[in-house]
Amino acid sequence: MDKTYVKVIFQPDLKNPVVVASFPGVGGVGVTATRLLVDFLDAKLFAELYSPLLPDYTPVNPDGLCSLLKYDFYASIERNIVVLIGEEQPPPDDIPAYYDLCGEILDFMENINCAIIFTVDGIPTLYPQRTVYVAGTSKRIILECVDMGAKVYADGRIIGLPGLLLGLAKLRGIEGACILTPVTDLISDKAAAFNAYNFLRKILGLGLEKTIWG
Repeated sequence: MDKTYVKVIFQPDLKNPVVVASFPGVGGVGVTATRLLVDFLDAKLFAELYSPLLPDYTPVNPDGLCSLLKYDFYASIERNIVVLIGEEQPPPDDIPAYYDLCGEILDFMENINCAIIFTVDGIPTLYPQRTVYVAGTSKRIILECVDMGAKVYADGRIIGLPGLLLGLAKLRGIEGACILTPVTDLISDKAAAFNAYNFLRKILGLGLEKTIWG
């Protein structure tokens, strides 16, 4: 395999879907929160992205089975939502790989006519907090998230794919926001992940009347 490719398992019937994307990061917040979302939506795996830009190891499951690192795309046709869960980010010292991988992801998102992107990550803190922070590609989306209880994440940085994906999406005219929750356990903070999950359900209108797109 000498280039990134996407294996499409089936073509879901989606119309300008909302995409929620997560990658391994601080406290495991993004991946844990989006797995909860996939379970809640009963979303179905419809595509897998494979890439030589990802690290050079193969994960092995409890049964001893190994498989290539990949990114999974799940679809909830009923809710018109796509959830992207990445198994790993590129090596930290390979900066071009981050840009190339984001480009491949965004190409696929444009192919499914993505309307808006949310990414999810954690930010380190010393004390447990139930606060949710947001940074976005437009004032409109930031204010909508603030109306739903988030605080503006100002004068900071979003490291890795959760931030870079939004920065590059903005250049393509795709709106988006990063949902950030404070993390005390940098390895696995389940309380912070559940906090992010609850906020995702709120902004996606899952059980609530108000949504922030359309």
